[in-house]
Amino acid sequence: MLTAREIMTTDVVTVKPETSLKELANKFVETRFSNMPVVDADGDLVGVISETDLVEQQKPLHIPTVMALFDGVFYLDSEKSFKEQVDRVTATTVGELCNRKPVTCAPGTPVREIAGLMSKHKIHLIPVVDGGRMVGVVARLDLIRAMEA
Repeated sequence: MLTAREIMTTDVVTVKPETSLKELANKFVETRFSNMPVVDADGDLVGVISETDLVEQQKPLHIPTVMALFDGVFYLDSEKSFKEQVDRVTATTVGELCNRKPVTCAPGTPVREIAGLMSKHKIHLIPVVDGGRMVGVVARLDLIRAMEA
């Protein structure tokens, strides 16, 4: 049974949290990758950023419906959700926009389990973490290559 260790990519293109979104867009175009791990100065995994994150940042902001009753104002939509939308729309760096709780796997994770994680979470890239340190990534293309073998 194949594992992440056997199919992962170890020469990984990454970005830093302080990378500007313009630099990120250029990197997506240059590399033709659609997802990248975000690592700090020590190389520790901070999150994952995708082209989808960048595209969704451009969508229109949904202003929540409010209702005034007596002297109070009540949000009919989630106030927290609105704040998250505002934060995404106003983000200028990768660290402000990336998913800070990415799905990860260990080097010994079986390929079938990785495929299940990708399908369940609708993601295309899973960082492989060993002892808190990112040692590689498994992308959908890595899974497809494993099918050829």
